[in-house]
Amino acid sequence: MTTAAPDSTLYAALERIEQALARLEVAVAAVPPVSEVADLRTRHRKLKEQVKQEIQQLDLLLANLPQ
Repeated sequence: MTTAAPDSTLYAALERIEQALARLEVAVAAVPPVSEVADLRTRHRKLKEQVKQEIQQLDLLLANLPQ
């Protein structure tokens, strides 16, 4: 047996760990800041409520159309 095989296996494992860490760093960098997420949630809630009200208005208009 030679000692080269365990060394190359170790280096390959370390390389995979470094690649995984690089992918994690990219993923973490892509996550928006907490304040931005909170702002988006607020805007989404308001938009959802506005759409709900507009649909209710359309339902009323359609209900009052002559048959």
